[in-house]
Amino acid sequence: MFMPRLATVGQMLENKTIENAKIALVHDYLIDNGGAERVVEIFQQLFPQAPLYTSVFNPATTLASFSDPNKDIRTSFLQKLRPTKRRYKLLLPFYPYAFESFDLTAYDLVLSSTTGFAKGVITGENCCHFCFIHTPARFAWRYPDYVAQEDFGAVKKLVLGAILPFLRSWDYTAAQRVDYFIANSHTTRRRVEKFYRREAHVIHSPIDASLFEPSNMQADYFLVVSRLAPYKRIDLAVQAAARLNKPLKIVGTGSDEARLRKIAGPRTEFLGRVSDAELRSLYSHCQALIFPGEEDFGLTPLEAMASGRPVIAYRAGGALETVIEGQTGLFFDSQEPESLAQVMRDFDPYKFHTNELREWAEEFDKTRFERKLLDFMAAKYSEFQVKLAVF
Repeated sequence: MFMPRLATVGQMLENKTIENAKIALVHDYLIDNGGAERVVEIFQQLFPQAPLYTSVFNPATTLASFSDPNKDIRTSFLQKLRPTKRRYKLLLPFYPYAFESFDLTAYDLVLSSTTGFAKGVITGENCCHFCFIHTPARFAWRYPDYVAQEDFGAVKKLVLGAILPFLRSWDYTAAQRVDYFIANSHTTRRRVEKFYRREAHVIHSPIDASLFEPSNMQADYFLVVSRLAPYKRIDLAVQAAARLNKPLKIVGTGSDEARLRKIAGPRTEFLGRVSDAELRSLYSHCQALIFPGEEDFGLTPLEAMASGRPVIAYRAGGALETVIEGQTGLFFDSQEPESLAQVMRDFDPYKFHTNELREWAEEFDKTRFERKLLDFMAAKYSEFQVKLAVF
């Protein structure tokens, strides 16, 4: 009696592979152009026929590739409000409803990308949901950090505090809908286990190493590449450079820019947004990239290393997974200007080897990311189908 059952299961599974699955992609919002959006861009390359569901979409402020007319991007009812990059987070209470409103019952497999809401989509009972999580929702689980990050005023803090119990409860419930979590770092994996009581498989977020090239010549400046938000702690680099009278170039814009300009020394340059070619040149010619905040992972250190340049990072978070002290960079131990200044003062760029930096960065290249992701998804999707067939 048992052997015929096994044969039946095998027949049922013949066409239950990722290659034959009807797939949907989901992402929180297409408003920004950061590392999370670059991961989604790779998802679309891997699964070009899959539609991408998102709450809101602003082609003017996100990656240009999403505007390709061949891309199938489907937005929620919130798109009617036409939220901008400055105002889309004011819709925070409505995002749970937006993602639960999507009808995904026709799909065999869903791959979501999230820092907050996309994991909350409701799928069919026979659908396998993979979630690539960049961090558990900061607004729910690290509230003080979140309000500081967004530089909220008193009224916004009051409103967010009032709805925080609902958001935290919804976020935990949404996490239980996911079949398999994939974390972008071990830091994120530990947070998924702590806040959601779920396991997560780590596949580090990728860079495209082919876009960066080392140079044989270095100029006399340190570099920061970041959104200028208070929690990024760019103030540490600005103050340290001013105390040492060291040249510092800062790429990026954000709400903290005015304050940073006030405390900057005469040798600090604010470059704003730069072209990709300019950024590559800045990376490859700097003394070192300064990475002063605590991040869940962080891609800019790897981009600097792919350009043959070391990193000076705060010893915490995702930097611990990308910076090897003495080989690919150095750490400072306290988020105080004096701690960073001491490392910058004694920094010797000639102690680092371009080839070693490049080789380490290539470990995080997108080709390896794609292979690891597809291998993991294929194995787990097969397990999922076996459970469906047997039970």
